Amino acid sequence: MSKKKTSRIRRSVKARAKIKRLGKVRLSIHRTPQHIYAQIVDAEGSNIITAASTVQASVKELVSGHTGNCAAAGIVGKVIAERAKEKGITEVAFDRSGFKYHGRIKALADAARENGLNI
Repeated sequence: MSKKKTSRIRRSVKARAKIKRLGKVRLSIHRTPQHIYAQIVDAEGSNIITAASTVQASVKELVSGHTGNCAAAGIVGKVIAERAKEKGITEVAFDRSGFKYHGRIKALADAARENGLNI
């Protein structure tokens, strides 16, 4: 495993430990060069309440062509916020999985906030 990946995993473990102590539902993000994934996980970390990604057909329709850009991340943020509101979730802890808070990660978080999710 590369140093870059081990550093990211180390950062994610520390953040998830703090979120677990808070006992909040978390919005977990994963980013690949082509896609972005978002899941809302319960406080224990064992059940996925809802999810959205650029791989899903319903989201793919909204994203025109480019699934690995900030616009696509914004659409995923909007979809995950709408699905969370349907389940009655308004407040989550943001788990960026050790990724830097800029670019697609920031776009997703901003879109989720704009659509009623309290991060």
